[in-house]
Amino acid sequence: MAVWRRRALTVGLISVALLVLLSPAFAQTRPVELKYAMHFVSTHKQYELGAAWAKEIEKRTNGRVKIVMYPGGTLIPSPQIYDGVVNGIADIGFSWFAFTRGKFPLMEVVDLPLVYRSGLAATRLVNDVYRKFTPPELAATQVMYLGGHGPGILHASKPVHTLEDVKGLKIRATGTSAKIAAALGGTPVAMPVGEAYDALKKGVVNGMLISLEAMEQWRLGEVLKYSIGNYGSAYTTGHFVVMNKQKWNSLPPDIQAIITEINQEWIAKTGQLWDEVDTSAKAWILKRGNEFISLSKAEDEKWFKAVQPVLDEYVKGAEAKGIPGRAALDFALERLKQLQ
Repeated sequence: MAVWRRRALTVGLISVALLVLLSPAFAQTRPVELKYAMHFVSTHKQYELGAAWAKEIEKRTNGRVKIVMYPGGTLIPSPQIYDGVVNGIADIGFSWFAFTRGKFPLMEVVDLPLVYRSGLAATRLVNDVYRKFTPPELAATQVMYLGGHGPGILHASKPVHTLEDVKGLKIRATGTSAKIAAALGGTPVAMPVGEAYDALKKGVVNGMLISLEAMEQWRLGEVLKYSIGNYGSAYTTGHFVVMNKQKWNSLPPDIQAIITEINQEWIAKTGQLWDEVDTSAKAWILKRGNEFISLSKAEDEKWFKAVQPVLDEYVKGAEAKGIPGRAALDFALERLKQLQ
């Protein structure tokens, strides 16, 4: 009889344990683990901010969501991150619209030389354009938040005071920035930013169109001694943080609400950080003895007029594809005036 009771007790305990393990309450204590493919290396400030976003989600969900970071293309190469998220290789991804030209035709409007003066304004604008037009090109994922770096300006190995000084410069530039370089009279040369330092050192190129932060973050200020404040033709490059649609839909509504709230906070944080690293970079190059060349209002107006064909080309190409390019450009220009 004692043996029978012990067996019954054992069976009963196993049954109870199984019921607990299979219960919804227990299931909720197991964290949802998400893989985050990040463009930036772990030493970049924007990587650190992305990691802070992940930690904030873990904190506010009381550990119900855990996000594992994969920096610098270690999980997916940067140009393939969006498709990698769509296909479930990563659950979350951060990369740039410009890496796959033509894939995000409406969002390319934010990369145009719209006279950007701050990363915060650029970041707010990218999100506003998305909310205004909700382009189908991003519908395969759940958009977390978007951003844009600080003003993309010219940096050169020789002084540039006028538009005429740009002629003859071989400028490292890709995508829309290559069109800007050509419109300004330079010769665009395409190459990954990681290869630019050596190319500049060897004289393969002697200028770049890029934001100020790259002078410090990528040490480009060691080989580019002059930065030009050509804000009349300044551009940004839009970037995205997106989540796999199926993974997003599988999350409980309360967790979705928490993440959505954090996303809104990170829009401002992202833009502010772009401005902070630009400010840091400017101080860094000046301390090194580099020169920041400011243009007169009249001179900057010349640069502004020189790049207008780039905007016209975007509208023409977008409209030919049935995309509201004119409406997107008009909205972006007007909204940016309000944000700056």
